[in-house]
Amino acid sequence: MAEAGGLLRGPEVWAYVLDGHERLRIALAELTEGKERGTSRLPGWTRAHVLSHIEGICRALTRQARYAVKGELIEVYDGGRPARDAGIEAGAVRSAAELTAAVTAALAEAEAVWGSVGDADWDRPVRYRDGDLLGALHCWWRELEVHTADAKLETCSAAWPRELCLHLFDFLAPRVPAGLTLVESDGPVRHTFGAAAAVGPHGSGGAAGSFGDDSAGRAPVVRGRLTDLASWLAGRQPHQRLDGRLPELGPWP
Repeated sequence: MAEAGGLLRGPEVWAYVLDGHERLRIALAELTEGKERGTSRLPGWTRAHVLSHIEGICRALTRQARYAVKGELIEVYDGGRPARDAGIEAGAVRSAAELTAAVTAALAEAEAVWGSVGDADWDRPVRYRDGDLLGALHCWWRELEVHTADAKLETCSAAWPRELCLHLFDFLAPRVPAGLTLVESDGPVRHTFGAAAAVGPHGSGGAAGSFGDDSAGRAPVVRGRLTDLASWLAGRQPHQRLDGRLPELGPWP
């Protein structure tokens, strides 16, 4: 299980990623011609933009893994953010069939490369955030799940696994004002951001946040389903209403 402030092991994350790949493939089956021009959950982006981005970030992070296992480093995108943005725009003009084929091919490439990563490889350095291979895989997990939901196809954030939601609580903690407590309305999770470490149902807390009760009882509290709380943290509209005053979020870390 995930702990606040911690990361899942590589094989655990990879199992969740493979599930996400399969759900995305199923979702792509409903991308009939013309549907790619429909709106996504991201302002100013069509479904084609989202799928173009999914393909691009999949290939970019896959090459992080390909080079890392050889002991080499490479930039996430050749040309940096401008090249990334240009690639999304160029890819978004493709048809539904072309986008489906491109994304499917990118997923197959990812499975071939990431599937060959061994237990001793996860701490190999990568250029992504000057981190390691495990961090890069966590990034692909986030990008895959969040943007699959953004595409407004078969899957949505309501299908996110619990472990992804808990990971998003940790990763997105810098967006949240200290002292806010998120409470799962249909489960045991209570997560206070910026609080001292406390032991809760999912492990020990960390500097960014903790699972456990706010003993003072004075922190602002927002309640909702775990997937809806995670959706809000990720800057997406929850599927069901959250109870409590929602503070303004900071930028994506």
